Amino acid sequence: MAIKTRFTEMFGIEAPITCGGMTRVGKAELIAAVANAGALGFLTALTPGSPELLVKEIAKTRDLTDKPFGINLTILPTINPIPYDEYRQVIIESGLKAVETAGNNPQPHLPAFKAAGVKVIHKCVTARHAVKAESIGVDAVSIDGFECAGHPGEEDIGGMVLFPVTTARLKIPVIASGGIADARGLVAALALGCEGVNMGTRFMATKEAPIHEKVKEQLVSNDERATDIIFRTLHNSARVARNAVSQEVVAIEKKGNAKFEDIKDLVAGTRGGQVYETGDTDYGIWSAGQTQGLIHDIPSCKELVARIVGEAEAIIRGRLNRLAAA
Repeated sequence: MAIKTRFTEMFGIEAPITCGGMTRVGKAELIAAVANAGALGFLTALTPGSPELLVKEIAKTRDLTDKPFGINLTILPTINPIPYDEYRQVIIESGLKAVETAGNNPQPHLPAFKAAGVKVIHKCVTARHAVKAESIGVDAVSIDGFECAGHPGEEDIGGMVLFPVTTARLKIPVIASGGIADARGLVAALALGCEGVNMGTRFMATKEAPIHEKVKEQLVSNDERATDIIFRTLHNSARVARNAVSQEVVAIEKKGNAKFEDIKDLVAGTRGGQVYETGDTDYGIWSAGQTQGLIHDIPSCKELVARIVGEAEAIIRGRLNRLAAA
């Protein structure tokens, strides 16, 4: 029994699983391993540092896999302008056919992607944003529940409600994101109307993830409570792994009237990058979801995807069938 959905058919993959774009983590070695496992991984376009370096990262990934993979293009306002049009052109010229957009409205980029036959998955945090994304012509949406790492939005709606609310309103495929790390999550997402699942934190705790082993070990030892929501008072909530720095940021925000200037040195991306490189998990802010409570080992991507799909098939064939026959 293979789990085939509109999502697997649309992107030509074997498993209805994605590894969404992760800053400083979505690099060639991980994304190629995800692809070789039969899932769909996304290189993060901005992580290499320039469009020219993205070309090299795509080539490196292709040296490691001949299976489909995609590019995450996160569109955000920045102090120093990012040449998004150049990144888009690199993606198109690469011949890759899958893009995951996130952040601001991707509409300005859609005509060029569509003309090149590139299919676009847009990440959303509310059903109304997903409806808007469908209306402007994206091919699928990835909907983030409140459990997710990174930015869950400001409405605090968990996946058990958000996923079926969204699938009821859309005709295009919906990918469940946030709170999923095993076969039970995949089966639940399918039951709620989704066509696949997106996992980030779970893929960080794999052999091929390009982060320090101590970070992976921390993900295994942490439980579901080991996250903090920061930037809440700035209306830009982000879920991160709980550590000394995140607790300091939370304390500053609790005092009231916090400005970004009050915490910017604590949350600097360079400090988070050092966490991944050195394994000092208290040095800076780093993203992790509540799925830490579901992570108990550090397998290869191939082992992880095979396990999830195999156990999902067993759940569907076994327990669910027995319940239906009872």
